[in-house]
Amino acid sequence: MNAVPAEPAPPAWRQRAVERSTRAAKLRAEQRIQRFLDAAQELIAEKGTTDFTVQEVVERSKQSLRSFYQHFDGKHELLLALFEDALSQSAEDIREATAAIKEPLERLRIAVDMLYSSSQPRPGEQSPLFTDFAMKLLVSHPSQVATAHVPLLDVFTELVEQAVESGDARAAKPRRVAALVMQTAMFTARTSGAPSGRHATPVSSKEVWQFCLGGITGDA
Repeated sequence: MNAVPAEPAPPAWRQRAVERSTRAAKLRAEQRIQRFLDAAQELIAEKGTTDFTVQEVVERSKQSLRSFYQHFDGKHELLLALFEDALSQSAEDIREATAAIKEPLERLRIAVDMLYSSSQPRPGEQSPLFTDFAMKLLVSHPSQVATAHVPLLDVFTELVEQAVESGDARAAKPRRVAALVMQTAMFTARTSGAPSGRHATPVSSKEVWQFCLGGITGDA
């Protein structure tokens, strides 16, 4: 059997031209996507709700409906993109804030404090992306919620692993411990407080940290 001759590689100039064209197309696509995201954010801020239409986003972004559906399946995917972006930014903020801290447990404490603070509802400030969309998403698409939280979970896992490596913490499964720490901080922050007699006493980030610290160090 005769071997099929290999096709000659395209000239270097052609490869460069294709790569340049591909980069330009990718940049234009990213810019269009960002305009859709910015338009949706503006509508959420104005309305105080995620109750807007795709047509409103298209008109606000000054782009076409065809372009919108080239990048998103629909409104759900657009909101999911905003939700994932917000969590990714939160993870990046925590990573930057803890990078210069030497003590592993102090890094983790700062991370818990920042996550708790960002998860707290603020009087007079609406966050429909989290209070409305995210809550519905948790029921209808729990796997998407889990995926959106991966950047945050990665950061907390790294911080727990560092504390274990330094001997300051004990965790046979650092990623599971990191998930527990995250959930404790986020969901405690979103509740009104712990019952105390006839009044609700808000749980502080310091109390959350002390509780988590006992879990990862084994100390009371």
